[in-house]
Amino acid sequence: MKTVELFGYDIISLDRTQLINEIFFTFVTRHDTSSKIFIACANPHSIVVASKDFLFKKALQSTDILLPDGSGIVLAAKVLGLPIQEKIAGYDFFYSFTNELNTKGGARCFFLGSTDHVLKRITTRMENEFPNIEICGVYSPPFKTEFDDEDNRKMISAIEQAKPDVLWVGMTAPKQEKWIYKNRNQLNVPLIGAIGAVFDFYAGTKKRSSEIWIKLGLEWLPRFLREPRRLWERNLKSTPIFLWWVLREKIQAKKTHR
Repeated sequence: MKTVELFGYDIISLDRTQLINEIFFTFVTRHDTSSKIFIACANPHSIVVASKDFLFKKALQSTDILLPDGSGIVLAAKVLGLPIQEKIAGYDFFYSFTNELNTKGGARCFFLGSTDHVLKRITTRMENEFPNIEICGVYSPPFKTEFDDEDNRKMISAIEQAKPDVLWVGMTAPKQEKWIYKNRNQLNVPLIGAIGAVFDFYAGTKKRSSEIWIKLGLEWLPRFLREPRRLWERNLKSTPIFLWWVLREKIQAKKTHR
């Protein structure tokens, strides 16, 4: 798949339709787990956090598909002359991909993460909206910083017994990416996606910003105003650092081409 390199990460440079077509071209059937696709999202905050978290960095670099999930990534690409075609938000990818799965006859999906309440709402909406998708399992892991061996055994066992085609993981970053990276070899699932807040958005327990904010490239703003205590570091610390990196890279490139 076409990618561009940004600060050491290979980020998808296809638009959403092209990406989904590419995935379906290589998508493995449920009976053939010899290949696995690991999907995660890249945004300014995740890249800044990964610069200080080696395991998170390794996890993002090990992905097969790293989505340009953030207007900051698209802005960086534009400033640096990189051919990233468009922002592909985790929610937009999840919804479009699931719709395509449903259209093409369905698949078995497993949701790992969040609370029982959120998982129940996801299951209900999926059954109504995508009747060809079978929710073959859900699992709400304990809320803790690190999972112990028994936690991992239970999660992996539940997934193994369900035999999903797609595993959606929503534990928030960087926990979800690191968990997938550490356990990927034990997960016999063709496609694994780390999609974080998508669980809450799809369940309706948290509201995604309206279309007008998304088109303006300011999807982050209403979320920040609703949850400033939780999102201040992402928007007031990581974003300025990331933009400084972009500016520094641009200046360095100009010096190199003189």
